[in-house]
Amino acid sequence: MATQPTIIRSCLLYEFKLGRNATQAAKNICTAFGEGTVSERPAQKWFQRFSSGDESIEDLPRSGRPLLVDEDELKDAVESDSSQTCQELAVRFAVSVETIHLHLHAIGKAWKLSRWVPHKLSIDNKKQRLTICTSLLSRHNVEPFLDRLLTCDEKWIVYNNTKRCYHWLSPDDLIPKTPKPNLHERKVLLCIWWTTADVVHYELLPTGQTITGLVYSAQLQRVHDLLLVKQPALVHRRGVLLLHDNARPHTARVTQDKLQSLGWDSLLDPPYSPDLSPTDFYIFLSLGNHLKGQQFRDQDAFEMELKAFIDSKDREFFRSGINKLVLRWEKVLDANGDYFDE
Repeated sequence: MATQPTIIRSCLLYEFKLGRNATQAAKNICTAFGEGTVSERPAQKWFQRFSSGDESIEDLPRSGRPLLVDEDELKDAVESDSSQTCQELAVRFAVSVETIHLHLHAIGKAWKLSRWVPHKLSIDNKKQRLTICTSLLSRHNVEPFLDRLLTCDEKWIVYNNTKRCYHWLSPDDLIPKTPKPNLHERKVLLCIWWTTADVVHYELLPTGQTITGLVYSAQLQRVHDLLLVKQPALVHRRGVLLLHDNARPHTARVTQDKLQSLGWDSLLDPPYSPDLSPTDFYIFLSLGNHLKGQQFRDQDAFEMELKAFIDSKDREFFRSGINKLVLRWEKVLDANGDYFDE
């Protein structure tokens, strides 16, 4: 929680009255409220003001341009802890909140909400991502393999796809409310397999059914049978290279046996990495945008819309999605294994 400027200034006045100097006062306040609460320089400014006989802790009235802040110091302060509020920085630099706000904009800073990530990656998780992405890039550079790739994933699709809209409002206008979907909203589990050419197969699981090793193995057999019809060259000449995540059904013994019997190879996939799954970062993202605001009375109505979505995409759409993998592997290396900004 941010410490109010008036509280810090009151503490500075208290320290001044006790006869301490600005350096001692700043140290004592940081001990009580946390490191970086107030630095020595603004403490000295307030002590100079108190020494002149002005013991008010309110900002002085200003006209014209706001007090200047050393923008290099402000930049260093913000980049050392980007979560500091304007109020906290105003205390630290002994200026008004508006002055801090103006200078932050001047140095190109914007107040943005932190981004959700799928998982808090451990050091080992990051090392795995680095190792696997380095290996995949090296392999791809020697012998490009993305045209052999068959990738897949599963996603719950709700029948009522609420769309939350932005609104241009006056300061006194009430913000329109959009209720979140009910946790028990009617939904269906979509499983989809695709290549650089097209969607090979998708299934909507019956209500109550979950993915197990046996279910997944049976799905793989159906996908194989369809590939023989739709893309026989991939099966007979190039060879299928499956990219799927490390979910338990995908790593089960029955699944491994099925892959061996089909003659498919698997591509290494780091754990906790939906950002490296084309189905997640590309197909499901595009489908989600397509479904915004739509409602479906039943599974048949949704399946008709899903088919229309797939039919509207040409070969270049699918090729582009899988080709993005190379750039994403490179971004993992640039981020030293961590999640990267998109």
